Amino acid sequence: MKIAILGAGAMGSAIGALLHEAGHDVTLVEVARPAIDAIRSRGLIVQDRAGTQRIVPLAITDDPARVGIVDLVVVFVKCYHTVAAVQGARLLLGAHTTVLSLQNGWGNGPRIAELIGRERVVLGVCYHSATVLAPGLVLHAGQGKTFMGELDGSDSPRLCAIVQAFNAARIAVEPSGQVLKEIWSKLALNVATLPTSSTVRVTADRLLDSPEMSELMKDLLREVVAVARAQDIALDFDERWEAITSLLRKLAPGTKGSMFQDVENRRRTEIDVMCGAIVEAGVRLNIPTPCNRAMVGLIKGLEATFALAA
Repeated sequence: MKIAILGAGAMGSAIGALLHEAGHDVTLVEVARPAIDAIRSRGLIVQDRAGTQRIVPLAITDDPARVGIVDLVVVFVKCYHTVAAVQGARLLLGAHTTVLSLQNGWGNGPRIAELIGRERVVLGVCYHSATVLAPGLVLHAGQGKTFMGELDGSDSPRLCAIVQAFNAARIAVEPSGQVLKEIWSKLALNVATLPTSSTVRVTADRLLDSPEMSELMKDLLREVVAVARAQDIALDFDERWEAITSLLRKLAPGTKGSMFQDVENRRRTEIDVMCGAIVEAGVRLNIPTPCNRAMVGLIKGLEATFALAA
């Protein structure tokens, strides 16, 4: 496949490297000059948990016109860059181009569909763990499952082709006829763990040390389950809590989620498509979401201090 990946951050780079190494024609589309210069000059460096590094000669550009029409566009940008990134990538789209969002949170898919048409969009969720250590240097610390599916739940030929391409690249993918449930399942994980870890600066592997923090995470999860079920998305509280706690107990010491990394680097977070999405759904469905609303306020308060700092 000819593939363009929007966003040369941690996940875009890690997944792009694996697809390139499997023989696909992959180009990263990025606007950050340090990342572009680093990858152009010496390739993308991917490091695993053991510290072993490999250099991947990935193509990278800030000009989609140089790439041309592709078979697949994979969107990995932060939620607040989604609209600008997809609008800027229109030159990548041919009559049969598919756009796959593997972004965090809820709301990116509908925004992309509004811009380019629902018929082009495939959604997914990725349980890999990656961190940018420096421009062009990415730690790919963990590989979990990736789920993807058509919005209508169909087992389409294009979905099968994408799944086959990813699996051949050692990216374990399961096609799903209930992709919204898969997205909301990860949303539940993110809502319960990312803002809680970030507000008190506790790494994810330590979140279960305190019974009070465990109760807070349960309260956040209950609100997610309530608004999901009101939209006919069948989340189960007990199953999600067991999955979340099981994952947290397996994490390496010092593991920092994406939002914690954003806070440490004084960057805008993705709280709007996480707890913010639960608050929005609660308002629309007349379901109280006080814990998620509090988390939005706390994270927004943190973000405000970034702008004030010298």
